Amino acid sequence: MYGRLVEPDFTGTPRGRTDGRGAEVFERRTRLSGLLREARRDLAYRPRLAHRPWPPRRRPVHYDDAAARTTRQVIPAVAALLVAVLTADMVVLSQMPERGPETVAVRRPADRTPAAGVRPAGEPTGEPAGESPGGRVEASTEPVAPLTAMRRPHLFVVADRTLSPAVVAKVARIDGVRAIERADAAEVILDGKRVQTLGVNPSTFRSYTPRPTARSDRLWRNLAAGEVAVSFVLGNDGGMPLGKIVTAPGHALKVGAYATMGMGAIDAVVSRPTARALGIPENNALVVSAPGADTAGLRRALLRVLPRGSQVATVNPVLKAAPRAVWPAEAFMTAPQVQIALAAAVGKLGRPYVWGAEGPDSFDCSGLVQWAYAQAGVRVPRVTHQQFVAGPQVPLSQVQPGDLLFWRHDPTNPGYVSHVAIYWGDGKMLHAPRTGDVVKLVPVTTRNFAGAVRISPQIAAQVR
Repeated sequence: MYGRLVEPDFTGTPRGRTDGRGAEVFERRTRLSGLLREARRDLAYRPRLAHRPWPPRRRPVHYDDAAARTTRQVIPAVAALLVAVLTADMVVLSQMPERGPETVAVRRPADRTPAAGVRPAGEPTGEPAGESPGGRVEASTEPVAPLTAMRRPHLFVVADRTLSPAVVAKVARIDGVRAIERADAAEVILDGKRVQTLGVNPSTFRSYTPRPTARSDRLWRNLAAGEVAVSFVLGNDGGMPLGKIVTAPGHALKVGAYATMGMGAIDAVVSRPTARALGIPENNALVVSAPGADTAGLRRALLRVLPRGSQVATVNPVLKAAPRAVWPAEAFMTAPQVQIALAAAVGKLGRPYVWGAEGPDSFDCSGLVQWAYAQAGVRVPRVTHQQFVAGPQVPLSQVQPGDLLFWRHDPTNPGYVSHVAIYWGDGKMLHAPRTGDVVKLVPVTTRNFAGAVRISPQIAAQVR
């Protein structure tokens, strides 16, 4: 399951295998019991829909365009949860574990060695930024440096351990790499929600954000003072409005800003001292800037030098399928698959929206999509912006049941795809709207509409 660590089977027998028919029957009964419990829970929710005929088998489509207690509890998962959450606009930076440079600027092609960093990593001296019953978050007294340059991120590396300077040096020597930054990355429980959170140095981090965010001195000063900046989606849909004091393990943090994250499920940013107080692991991620490089080839090269288990994601995934006027029906889901996915989604009417939830009892918008399509055996990416490139776009006038509909609701980042729904047919859609609401069937709305996508199982399985 996306974003979950798999628990080992300590019996020594791999799960799903048995050494006798009795064990196999027991396992089948266990699965059946779980399904029955889920069905009983489903029956407790209303409303239910009257029967409607399923859509006919899909026809080839003509297109006008090919147009994410204790400090130990903070981090239930790191690498698997973070790797599939990136989109365009921003990545997160932090300091080196040693007193080395935060940014490694790489000069090509002369000597293939990392140049000196653009700014040394200062030690956080700290003074109280706020107290909570469980502890204290320290604020950096070092001033936030002014914005001097803009860098564009291309690849994001995440590992389950600190990436050593030796590893960083190997990455820097790869052809095409121009700059590298360290990042602190983990899942943190904020107000009971699983939120992908990054610890950063505001002075260098701002250079990698979209220009309006990068220019906001006040935002970065507040971050350095111990506040948390959250995405508009987390604030608006997830119930974390500006000024709210949110609970974290042993601490309380003030939501100081909505900031353009552009990173899918990465929805909160704190300063490095705050990250340390929250128990976020240090320097377990890299941001790689490689303008002009072939990202697919660069990704393969990175995996060869990174520790085993590291993962690399493209910061700006795009649909690379060859443009065509007509797509064959075989490129898309079959009629039975569409029926299964729609039946699964409509069976969850009335289930509550919960930020980051992936079912089967609660969902966020993209979690509902991923879960419903998984019931049909179709692997769909976890977060909205990746689902947006999981198949070719279709005109709204040509949408069919089972297509996905997308919106751009984030005013801090108008280009970011922030919401998804499943087209039901007859001008209606199934979606999980926001905190305080439930999975529902409603008329399609076109305000801030970003586009419609027909899921291609082959393309969806390749989106990283």
